Amino acid sequence: MIALDTLDTAGVEGLDGLAGRRVAVAMSGGVDSSVVAALAHAAGAEVVGVTLQLYGGGATPSRPGACCAGADIRDARAVADRMGFAHYVIDMEARFQDSVIQHFADSYAAGRTPVPCVECNKTVKFHDLLDLARSLGAEALLTGHYVRRIEGADGPELHRGRDPAKDQSYFLWATTQAQLDYLRFPLGGLEKRRVRSLADTLGLVVANKPDSQDICFVGGGDYAAIVERLHPELAAGGEIVDAAGRVLGRHAGIHQFTVGQRRGLELGGATEPLYVTAIDAEAARVIVGPRTALAVGAAVLEDCNRLGAWAGQVEAKVRSLAALAPAHVEDTTLVFDTPQQGVAPGQAAVLYAGSRVLGGGVIARTRAPLTN
Repeated sequence: MIALDTLDTAGVEGLDGLAGRRVAVAMSGGVDSSVVAALAHAAGAEVVGVTLQLYGGGATPSRPGACCAGADIRDARAVADRMGFAHYVIDMEARFQDSVIQHFADSYAAGRTPVPCVECNKTVKFHDLLDLARSLGAEALLTGHYVRRIEGADGPELHRGRDPAKDQSYFLWATTQAQLDYLRFPLGGLEKRRVRSLADTLGLVVANKPDSQDICFVGGGDYAAIVERLHPELAAGGEIVDAAGRVLGRHAGIHQFTVGQRRGLELGGATEPLYVTAIDAEAARVIVGPRTALAVGAAVLEDCNRLGAWAGQVEAKVRSLAALAPAHVEDTTLVFDTPQQGVAPGQAAVLYAGSRVLGGGVIARTRAPLTN
């Protein structure tokens, strides 16, 4: 067994006091969760590795960068075998289908743009897996997410990962305070290259394994095929119209579009570039307009989760790759200091105060900027 004090663990967090205590580690089969499990074992914890089989019936995915099936299960088991701790595989395929994939398809059918990673974290991982960890007698659940859990005056707080290129806080805004009390994120203070270096030092077979893609269950990027399988009526397509309702063309399904999109419209004769400004799911219409029509002054949020006070000035991220936008909150309405573009219903709006995650909500609808 490799002792923790023989490793360069500068920046590793959440391992203090684990010696002799049982902890569960969510193991996807990737390098991040494998390093977390190995570090916890080296710290003297009684580690129970848990891998969720989420889709594919255990079959090995044919593409690189997938996760939570065949080869990943074997990789997680190989890490557990090498380090000498227990490992369990739990079949959650039906739950994942109902809570994540079905929600994904239903959102597109409703003219929204979903964030499936948020749904997975909110349901399968930080609800079902957390309950399972408790049933196994674990005192904490450790994951490989790049976020930080920092003790504040009123209890643990959720903060962005130290490495901005790997920060995953946008996808964890729905984590509740009770869940945060139980969770640990040892990698939040590290850069990815350090994690791979630790994996190499620990002799883990996944040290150079590619990262998983954002939407793990979408093969080859063809998410439309998954949506059409569950909502075949969408393939009938519909009209592309401007703000006045004039028909400019046809589309092959509203699920192939999101607010702010320009590619795929295939409209000729316009005097300026056109973008998707809204989606009318009931009429199967895609509404387009000039770039100026994308400006949003406020977003009404639903299914909100608060991890801190929403009073005063905040910063908001309205897409995973969007820059932080200064804003304030009026009840559940996020009001931007300056108009934002590409704000799509169904996406998450995550609120921050500095590095701290204050929570967030799902964008239900948007409002145009106020005019003088």
